[in-house]
Amino acid sequence: MDLAHLQEVIERTYGERDRARGVPSTVAWLAEEVGELAQAVRKGTHAQREHEFADVVAWVASLANQTGVDLELALARYREGCPRCGGMPCHCP
Repeated sequence: MDLAHLQEVIERTYGERDRARGVPSTVAWLAEEVGELAQAVRKGTHAQREHEFADVVAWVASLANQTGVDLELALARYREGCPRCGGMPCHCP
């Protein structure tokens, strides 16, 4: 699934509810999911890590939708490697 499609699916599925909840609450949910991901990475199974990565990316998509950010455009800064030095791999000190 590409990012534009993900944002569309998240918008159709949760958009109205997430906008009603608001950006501050969405940020809080995202932070909670990042914590769950950290725990899954440290102590979880592969299936648990997949689940938590999916949740984090979904909440990022929801937050992007609420704030009018196109994730594909935002991530284009990494298309050619490091946005600072242009290297791939990065050559920054």
